[in-house]
Amino acid sequence: MDQDSVKKDEMLCQYTFTKTGGKGDYVVFPSSYGQVEKVFKYAYSNDIPLTILGNGSNLIIRDGGIRGIVLFLTRLDAITVKGNVITAQSGAKIIDVSQAALAADLTGLEFACGIPGSVGGAMHMNAGAYGGEISTVVTEVLALDREGKVFRMPRPDMDLGYRSSIFAKKGYVVLEATFELSPGNRDEIKAKMDELTFLRESKQPLEYPSCGSVFKRPEGHFAGKLIQDSGLQGKQIGGAQVSTKHAGFIVNVGGATASDYMALIKHVQETVMEKFGVALEMEVRVIGEDE
Repeated sequence: MDQDSVKKDEMLCQYTFTKTGGKGDYVVFPSSYGQVEKVFKYAYSNDIPLTILGNGSNLIIRDGGIRGIVLFLTRLDAITVKGNVITAQSGAKIIDVSQAALAADLTGLEFACGIPGSVGGAMHMNAGAYGGEISTVVTEVLALDREGKVFRMPRPDMDLGYRSSIFAKKGYVVLEATFELSPGNRDEIKAKMDELTFLRESKQPLEYPSCGSVFKRPEGHFAGKLIQDSGLQGKQIGGAQVSTKHAGFIVNVGGATASDYMALIKHVQETVMEKFGVALEMEVRVIGEDE
């Protein structure tokens, strides 16, 4: 790999939606599956910690950064369409995959038109929105185990549940995913995507950096409503604030650190538990070391 593909002591806040995160010892941007395989095997055989990331959308990296190798798959972003089947590499944005479906008059991925994550991330957490979920359209995944072995996995083996998957549980890395969609009417597909985009833009605080929805939906409740009813909207610790637009989001209003985020998350969890007896479980992934 060239010098542009490997960076030493790189600040990870450049690559996260929250704009937080300390240094990564070595940050690597592979541009082929072969390069990913080599990094995996090198890290495994030399007992070097290895962290794999997409585009950092549902993620908080702690202020102390990440030791070992941080592998960003964002350069693996090819999307191909054959008939009603779309195959997308791990680093492709799921929004771009939904746009490719629209261009091919294929329906089934409209729900993903506003999800700000990569294909790999979407598979990792079985991403969903507005009644749709990745589990309903994915058919097969090309993946890599922790030893660097490549294998194919059909949907029944993926253990896809609410914001969970076998990839998260076993540490497998998605290299590409295949989606099977249905022929549709382009005008109707676009109208649905426009509607969902309007809903997202009108309800979510897209004007600030954030990690997206912070908490999973508690059974029988909505996290945002519980937080709002706890009087926490606008609550701020450092540069991290419970959004005044949507209480389910914590935004970076300026200079927030990961420690600010974590302190505010803990405060929200404790307050909601005290007022309503409901435990809020984090949906956002938190990794790295404290400063």
